[in-house]
Amino acid sequence: MATYLEFIQQNEERDGVRFSWNVWPSSRLEATRMVVPLGCLFTPLKERPDLPPVQYEPVLCTRPTCKAVLNPLCQVDYRAKLWACNFCFQRNQFPPTYAGISEVNQPAELMPQFSTIEYIVQRGPQTPLIFLYVVDTCLEEEDLQALKESLQMSLSLLPPDALVGLITFGRMVQVHELNCDGISKSYVFRGTKDLTAKQIQDMLGLSRPAAQAQPGRPQQPQEQPFLSSRFLQPVHKIDMNLTDLLGELQRDPWPVPQGKRPLRSTGVALSIAVGLLEGTLPNTGARIMLFTGGPPTQGPGMVVGDELKTPIRSWHDIEKDNARFMKKATKHYEGLANRAATNGHCIDIYACALDQTGLLEMKCCSNLTGGQIVIGDSFNTSLFKQTFQRVFSKDLNGAFKMAFGANLEVKTSRELKISGAIGPCISLNVKSPCISENELGVGGTCQWKICSLDPSTTLAMYFEVVNQVQRLLQLCSHTKYSFL
Repeated sequence: MATYLEFIQQNEERDGVRFSWNVWPSSRLEATRMVVPLGCLFTPLKERPDLPPVQYEPVLCTRPTCKAVLNPLCQVDYRAKLWACNFCFQRNQFPPTYAGISEVNQPAELMPQFSTIEYIVQRGPQTPLIFLYVVDTCLEEEDLQALKESLQMSLSLLPPDALVGLITFGRMVQVHELNCDGISKSYVFRGTKDLTAKQIQDMLGLSRPAAQAQPGRPQQPQEQPFLSSRFLQPVHKIDMNLTDLLGELQRDPWPVPQGKRPLRSTGVALSIAVGLLEGTLPNTGARIMLFTGGPPTQGPGMVVGDELKTPIRSWHDIEKDNARFMKKATKHYEGLANRAATNGHCIDIYACALDQTGLLEMKCCSNLTGGQIVIGDSFNTSLFKQTFQRVFSKDLNGAFKMAFGANLEVKTSRELKISGAIGPCISLNVKSPCISENELGVGGTCQWKICSLDPSTTLAMYFEVVNQVQRLLQLCSHTKYSFL
């Protein structure tokens, strides 16, 4: 017989859930005496090769305020074809497709080994993967060449229908059109001016004119935005053009005087990337992949001036609140991160340089959107090349190990309330009776939006004990939690 520790480890391995305590407090008073709060770590995309996907819709509780999913802990009346929700105790009728269930013929949802189930639900047309490369051209020639080769390599790893875009930046920011044959065309933005999303979309021609209805002619449905974007094109259409464009990229042509840093407009480049995706693909999963080789030195989001005699802020400067650009830069990147997260767009940061690159100010862009941060000495090292290649790794079914636009919903039984979540998520501001007044992390809601996930993405959920749990102790096998 397995020990209690082995039993807990088996459950953690099966469900991807690890609780801070494996014994529930019996009262609210006992819960307040715990040094570590009651919570759990949840890995939504934990890899389970032994878990077969289920090709139908989940069975939900019929109570409008509950909607919990049928699970092995529910009480089932096989004769009457009824099941009792273990959250709200509502008695529900099984759908007609479950007419043949019995004690010896159970669906997967009622089997103890399937306390976690992956449902594959086909809802609406599938959107292709979207990658927007934002490339720093203020690099040394060797670094830039290695980065170009890595980007060209990544095109061969993408599916043919994946949408790809390219933005390059130095002193100026260039947004490249990719549907031009035989000629390179780009929109150039000044790197010192902060532009709003509306201004960016107007300058790029992304604003749609109001459709005028003509008498006697029915109004045509609007075309899907990603089909007509000049800046985001399918790989199979522009593979050769984009490969040539990347190969022809040159270092930023603006001269760098002695004793000066190159002028790098990282803040404006990210702002334009976020505005471009806002205008073409709102509320759609996409990745903004920023490749930078130094700190932003001009425009919004700058972290240090261009004078080499002025060192970049150190830990002592931050501790003494003596970092001149830090607060303003952090505010700029936090605004971009919130805009990207609201639209479901993820921001990855690949920073390769021997000096600092301003990651402290920019880290919120990846932390909030579920993006990745990779730090290295050079784009020409095997560390960066192998890490970047692993981003496009696939599972046994040939699908990329990444997901976009997830919604996480937590339901609790009446003994518990949800205090909040910590991780790469934003609140959806959905209210329910199971929300605690004591917020911890991102609280005040029972649903969160996660822009990007991979098999290692983990969130921490925290709970509050609000009632006596005598019934829970009596039915100790009925541990009640649900992640949707």
